[in-house]
Amino acid sequence: MCDCTLGGAGHSVAMAQRIAPDGLLLGVDQDQMALDAAKERLRREAPQANVRLLKGNFMSLDELLVEAEVPGVDCFLFDLGVSSPQLDIPQRGFSYNEDAPLDMRMDPGNNTTTAAEVVNQYNEADLARILRAYADERHARGIARAIVRERAKEPIATTLRLAQIVRDAIPARDRRRGGHPARKTFQAIRIEVNHEMDALDQGLRAAVRWANPGGRIAVISYHSLEDRITKHVFNEMSQGCVCPPDLPVCVCGHVPIVKVSTRRPLVASEDEVRANPRSRSALLRVATKLEA
Repeated sequence: MCDCTLGGAGHSVAMAQRIAPDGLLLGVDQDQMALDAAKERLRREAPQANVRLLKGNFMSLDELLVEAEVPGVDCFLFDLGVSSPQLDIPQRGFSYNEDAPLDMRMDPGNNTTTAAEVVNQYNEADLARILRAYADERHARGIARAIVRERAKEPIATTLRLAQIVRDAIPARDRRRGGHPARKTFQAIRIEVNHEMDALDQGLRAAVRWANPGGRIAVISYHSLEDRITKHVFNEMSQGCVCPPDLPVCVCGHVPIVKVSTRRPLVASEDEVRANPRSRSALLRVATKLEA
């Protein structure tokens, strides 16, 4: 099994306990802090498991699995939410509730672009574009305009200053619904900083390549763009012949590689949401690798 988004190792612990002692669990994360914490948790809660942790982004899944020297994988899991430890460490700059430098990098060692650079250097049109594309923010133009206006007075360097600018840019009637007014803006900037959409498309395609026949690829998304990318990749790879129906024989050679197991995404139950409020927006899609 391969947990492509190791994070706090919540999923990995359950996976490791299920396959121990004979199976191998691979855990992938680009955050060294997450890898160190996950190693200790897995040692403590799944001591019998055979575990190997790999540092990197799932965008590079091909290279990581070559490094791991595995012939194939029976199950891939992608949980696309930001892990709770990252959210809860103020200095990482992911939270709009704590004052910290604008950072938001998942892998500070390799990623040089910070949220501060996006906020202070992107032009108004590009800021509005990422807010619309990555967060479905209806007030994208107004927020982008406010950011450009305020940074002209003084560079925007901290999370709380950005959150206040966003809050002030949203009409009062809309601040009272949908959670914190800056939630979508912070989400969009985080996605831009970490190139998350490109990584998802490449990572899913690599997972399909490496999955053993009958192996499953499970993806937990938290907003519509992630879910659309997952749905598109799964649907594309489950497509059979695309020749015009009047052709007597297939000439395209297109055969399905996966079977989509969830035509509609699965959502958390009321009990799950009560136990973990962050699961409220989770969408689960699963595909199964077909025989060659």
